Amino acid sequence: MPAETLGALLEEAAASPEAGLRFVARDESARWLPWSTVRERAVRVAAGLAEIGVRPGERAALVYPTSPEFFDAFFGAVLAGAVPVPLYPPVRLGRLDEYHAATARMLRAAGAAVVLLHERVRKGFDGVLERYEPPRGAVALGALPAGRGPALGSDPDALALVQFSSGTTVDPKPVALTHRAVLAQTRILNGFWPDAPGLRHTGASWLPLYHDMGLIGCVLPALERPSVLTLVPPEAFVARPAIWLRTLSRYRATISPAPNFAFALATARIRDEELDGVDLSSWRVAPNGAEAISPGVLRAFRDRFSRWGLRPEVPTPVYGLSECALAVTFSDPARPFLARRFDRDALARGGPVVERDDGHEIVSVGRPVPGFEIEIRDDRRRSLPDGRVGRIWARGSSMMRGYLDLPGPTAEALRDGWLDTGDLGFVYAGELFLTGRAKDVVVLRGRNHDPGVIEAAVADVPGVREGRTVAASVLDDDAGRETLLLIVEVAGRTPAGERAALPARCADAVLRATGLVVDRVAVVEPGALPRTSSGKVRRAETVRRLLDGRLGK
Repeated sequence: MPAETLGALLEEAAASPEAGLRFVARDESARWLPWSTVRERAVRVAAGLAEIGVRPGERAALVYPTSPEFFDAFFGAVLAGAVPVPLYPPVRLGRLDEYHAATARMLRAAGAAVVLLHERVRKGFDGVLERYEPPRGAVALGALPAGRGPALGSDPDALALVQFSSGTTVDPKPVALTHRAVLAQTRILNGFWPDAPGLRHTGASWLPLYHDMGLIGCVLPALERPSVLTLVPPEAFVARPAIWLRTLSRYRATISPAPNFAFALATARIRDEELDGVDLSSWRVAPNGAEAISPGVLRAFRDRFSRWGLRPEVPTPVYGLSECALAVTFSDPARPFLARRFDRDALARGGPVVERDDGHEIVSVGRPVPGFEIEIRDDRRRSLPDGRVGRIWARGSSMMRGYLDLPGPTAEALRDGWLDTGDLGFVYAGELFLTGRAKDVVVLRGRNHDPGVIEAAVADVPGVREGRTVAASVLDDDAGRETLLLIVEVAGRTPAGERAALPARCADAVLRATGLVVDRVAVVEPGALPRTSSGKVRRAETVRRLLDGRLGK
């Protein structure tokens, strides 16, 4: 009988000595940890948690970098019957107060009974604990007392994990996921890359473990197979993107997902000499999701690294969200990604969409994954035909139980088993195309415009930082109309002359690409735009801070 809980899955994986986790350090040295050792270490942590009074069902917040200790804490909580709540560690020392406040809010929302901390982050965490005091304390694993072994939970409908939503338009919400939901998603994902004669899939990831794409999308499929997953610290990738491709090559990984910005960063920052001896021919699938997908970025990445053996079908656009435990739709991994151009006016009217050679190019994110279905609905929740733009609703086998202890938002999001994703899109030729977030729509003269289209128009303007642009409509009381506001982060080391020219150049680029007149361009310092834990820009919060005079402060 297949395992029905994460604890049982770990028990099964521990019987495969060739499977486990490989941790790659910044200097590219590696440490191996088989699943059997992961389980042994987790049992000790679980016993210690029981000894300090952590009871089944209580939430255990985890604050760790990518390290073996994260897995000690995560699976230790699981084996103790507690519910792990992964949170991101403090990394941006210049904004610790903002981090402290946001993390305290998440701890409060999760009702965390205990916080498990890595020794390295303890000093940067004191400001959080001043705002929220967990009933059973904040402890490092080494400080846990010894205890007796835990009893393995066996209820697939118990909570397995609390995963915070991305929070691009509102504060992140605690998504409650059961063992049944998480394992359903894990098996859905593994179904997209079955082993074959001469091909045994393994993964490589630099994605943060507190994010669903890193944890549910990478770790749990490797546990369920069971197989090998090679992990690179996210900060190592950001500092030197070549470590991602070098790791893929060295360990012959076949699966490695990433959001759009990573493909852009790799294309722009990796130097040829850093890829000496690299062979990417083993790479079969690179699921691309978590943020808007740029067809130009994917083409540039594919073309740039083809000489090192990258297959053209590797970049695989996907769509998902925390509330569904990750994937909702998936492109066919056996074909190159598909992009079509659609008439801009038709998109602004909500369809029916029409293809045009000079239209706005959108990447298909594929068809619903097995066990899922989607519907496009209008604002009155009526189903729309193919080719019409509306809100995306989804239902399937890995849906959340709800937002933890938030009955109001849960009832608003879940209706008759369907989830209102809050995203906008349309189905065309059987495939899903995304057009933005419902709350982020730019409304000008009664027409809806995708902010992503406007933001993409300035991507190639010299001095604009890649992926750090916000377009929004703002009411001008004096003019009595909605105006178009564009906020751009300037790239580091941009010459003063280029910086001064940015407003005019950005406005001109938007006019040429979309026909829209930008009323105001605000240029802000690098790092000023607030982001979610997964790195996505929070549009609404960015606009609020700019208008309040707080952006970048």
